[in-house]
Amino acid sequence: MFEKLSDRLERSFKILKGQGKITEINVAETLKDVRRALIDADVNYKVAKTFTDTVKAKALGQNVLTAVKPGEMMVKIVHDELAQLMGGEAAPLNLKGKPAIILMSGLQGSGKTTFTGKLAKRLKSERAMRPLLVACDVYRPAAIDQLKVLAQSIDVPVFTIEGSKDPVGIAKKAIEYARQNSHDLVIIDTAGRLAVDEQMMDEIEAIKKAVNPTETLFVVDAMTGQDAVNTARTFNERLDFDGVVLTKLDGDTRGGAALSIRTVVTKPIKFVGTGEGLDGIDVFHPARMADRILGMGDIVSLVEKAQQQFDEKEAEEMARKLRKNQYTFNDFYKQIQQIKKMGNLKDLASMIPGLGKAIKDIDIDDNAFKSIEAIIMSMTPYEREHPEAIKGTRVKRIAGGSGTTIQEVNRIIKQFDQMRQMMKAAGSIKNPMAMMRGLRGGGMRK
Repeated sequence: MFEKLSDRLERSFKILKGQGKITEINVAETLKDVRRALIDADVNYKVAKTFTDTVKAKALGQNVLTAVKPGEMMVKIVHDELAQLMGGEAAPLNLKGKPAIILMSGLQGSGKTTFTGKLAKRLKSERAMRPLLVACDVYRPAAIDQLKVLAQSIDVPVFTIEGSKDPVGIAKKAIEYARQNSHDLVIIDTAGRLAVDEQMMDEIEAIKKAVNPTETLFVVDAMTGQDAVNTARTFNERLDFDGVVLTKLDGDTRGGAALSIRTVVTKPIKFVGTGEGLDGIDVFHPARMADRILGMGDIVSLVEKAQQQFDEKEAEEMARKLRKNQYTFNDFYKQIQQIKKMGNLKDLASMIPGLGKAIKDIDIDDNAFKSIEAIIMSMTPYEREHPEAIKGTRVKRIAGGSGTTIQEVNRIIKQFDQMRQMMKAAGSIKNPMAMMRGLRGGGMRK
């Protein structure tokens, strides 16, 4: 995510981070390079120029030239302006109304239907809401089937009217159904096209007028760069939507859409899609994204991701086991599954301050846990609960069953034992979840 832009900006700042004298010319040269980096990242030219002009004015106004560490001061100004460029603060969803109604819009292939499922799952689990998904894409049969499959996986109902080609009528009847069946949230998935056309815009305008949604979201593929920004402008002129959802942001090494869209349509980015799984959804935090673009990590988001996967009661039970040295391979296996749900391993590691740059050229395979999982699953239930019993012929049998070597099994057992001892020492923390809440609450913000 933003890898190319991060590299370019880092090179740009090397001029000011050196030991030479800092001059107004140095600052101008650095910002000229920053502007090129933004344009190469597919940022709108006017946005890039306005951004660097603002940074230059603030830099010279804050006496960067005479600062003790001008390079660091310059980076801070760029960081703060990047955050402002992307919206400043995270923008909440408007979930007022009984039911709250969210209307999804966007082109075909933008990830609209998948995001509908992701958002329903998030609001169901985090806010205990009772979502109803509405299938208003009556032109693409696979769209309704896809929505039904997603809804079934998260145990949420889908409202459809078989054979109907009237999306406005379907949406209106879905609202009535939601009220009658105590659904406090309705998410309407609409039709998309391969390109913007008049029929599509007329139709979604009619749906919006008929149901009066509390929130209208525009979903767009971040990897399409300036095309995403231009499409957003067109949709906004007709729909006046409330916020943007950028999907596939984890695959966008340039970042042009994220950096341009807020300025061009003056509407906030509310969510980003990160990964294909239904947990791959994050609230968009401009300041945290600026942290990541400038290689500062994002420890707060990392802690939040962990909290979403680690149940508080389970964490307390794990802490109790650690204190009593009862941590087993079953516990280890369960934690591996939770870590895998958090997302791409390299992306997670890059959230740790200072680690992103260190691992940028290292290939971290998302299948890194496969051999460990195979070894654990080749153990008997008794062995998983009693790691100390795994010796001799047991090791040989586990190696054969997992398709690994005796040396690999011994290495995993040794590392597991070392980890257990280390975690036992850390287990003196009585309430690990409280510690995590403290970190998220601002203790590790810069």
